[in-house]
Amino acid sequence: MDGGSGLNILYANTLELLEIDRSRLRGDVAPFHGIVPGKRTRPLGRIDLLVCFGTPSNYRKEVLTFEVVEFGGAYHAILGRPCYAKFMAVPNYTYLKLKMPGPNGVITIESTYEHAYDCDVECIEYAEALAEAETLIAHLDQLSSEVPDSKRRAGAFEPTETIKLILVDPACPDNRALRISATLDIK
Repeated sequence: MDGGSGLNILYANTLELLEIDRSRLRGDVAPFHGIVPGKRTRPLGRIDLLVCFGTPSNYRKEVLTFEVVEFGGAYHAILGRPCYAKFMAVPNYTYLKLKMPGPNGVITIESTYEHAYDCDVECIEYAEALAEAETLIAHLDQLSSEVPDSKRRAGAFEPTETIKLILVDPACPDNRALRISATLDIK
């Protein structure tokens, strides 16, 4: 449940677990922000799925549109405000309950504090792993910019001080020369 989200999100691996082919995705998608902290995300596509809440004697089902994203998450899906509006559902985060009208009375969906805590821990670990991966990528980019020039041959000599060229054979037209330090002592 995410009452702050303006989207219903479904992860691509959940789509695979449901054995739904990606060819059913519609491509009319726009990028959005906020799912991955500080990152812009472009979904793979949208899909309409039938979602059902309740028990066999008292249930509601509605078609919801989900944005399908490629990255992983701690959940299978995120139900946002569009879901709540469609089901006329009211979330209560304190008691971990979601209530909605059903044909035979109120439908209550509930969770446990232990499950909520485990999900929070998994979300934090995922976010930390993502941040560490970004730091590693930035570090590798920095190291790759410090790689020596690829045109330079291994073992090439580059003097750190001024040098003097001495022709090996002044009579030879190929101008081969030795390089020696211009600051050598006579000793």
